[in-house]
Amino acid sequence: MQRVKEQELKYRDGDSGVKYLFRGPHVDWGVILMLPGQSLGGHYHRRVEETFYVVQGSGTFTVNGQQYKATVGDVFRLEPEDRHDIVNDGDEPLKMVFIKYPFDPEDKVSIS
Repeated sequence: MQRVKEQELKYRDGDSGVKYLFRGPHVDWGVILMLPGQSLGGHYHRRVEETFYVVQGSGTFTVNGQQYKATVGDVFRLEPEDRHDIVNDGDEPLKMVFIKYPFDPEDKVSIS
């Protein structure tokens, strides 16, 4: 059994970004906090599927060139190879829970 307290962990970029709550051995999961105007950055995964659950704010998901408005309660499950990006185009922070399975920290491919 493992236990963490989210508030004791840091976001990758200080006041925002990715915050892993658990990394492996079977799954990655955590939270992402994006301030207004921030973007996750276009990328895809070769073998990993990724799920996002919006818990605060709103934004726009772009998946394989299609745009989808994301609001609280929306869940997006992406297959491996789905090219995706998320932009906080709202007026408040966008917070999401993410899950990546299977655990493969070298699987991400950044795209422009």
